[in-house]
Amino acid sequence: MPRQSRLVLPGIAVHIVQRGNNRQQCFFRESDFSLYLLYLRELTKKHDCKIHAYCLMSNHVHLLMTPTAPDGPSALMRDLGQRYVQYINRTRGRTGTLWEGRFRSCVTESARYVLACYRYIELNPVRAGMVEEPGKYAWSSFRANASGEDDRLTTPHAEFTALGLDNASRRDAYNTFFNEALEESLLHVIREATRGDYPLGSEAFLRGHRFPSARKTKRGRAGRPALRVKSEDDRNPEIGL
Repeated sequence: MPRQSRLVLPGIAVHIVQRGNNRQQCFFRESDFSLYLLYLRELTKKHDCKIHAYCLMSNHVHLLMTPTAPDGPSALMRDLGQRYVQYINRTRGRTGTLWEGRFRSCVTESARYVLACYRYIELNPVRAGMVEEPGKYAWSSFRANASGEDDRLTTPHAEFTALGLDNASRRDAYNTFFNEALEESLLHVIREATRGDYPLGSEAFLRGHRFPSARKTKRGRAGRPALRVKSEDDRNPEIGL
């Protein structure tokens, strides 16, 4: 059976997760993180994708980006993977793959879901118990978005820009989102959408786009998620989504 084509819409943000093969480590020292971000900056220009949020964990990465062309994210992740894997294999004397197959993704529309993905991504080190607050983690976009540090990579999404009339008021509004943990219902919906490659958006958005009939487009309901046994991924975000 041919694999389902990836759902990407020009001008609509997409949340991307890529994990290490067998959940193995992908970053081994600080220079690895730095070089990955350098490659990412170069390739966002080449493939015309804007990065809004990111987080590099030891064995997986999160990106929130908006492409201008349907093939932008796939081309970017392909080139990024090739460059980075070649570097890791060369410097660590290894061969073979580093990443676990295709990256996972979901298109993300509306203020509710775009800003939730910002928080979901930047709170990942906190949920993993690595730091007490997101600003203490060096390899995410939180400091750029919440404090205005220039990382030469992030570009505010329109929903972020709409938080205030100027940069200071936007950052103040954004910081208030981190006073509390992300709601369990949103955590559940974002995880399920990313794993299943189905869209997160308003009802008007879902009605206004003709999604392939075989693709799941039903989004999770707000409120309490369905009771289910927690997987290892849920218990430890450092090894999961």
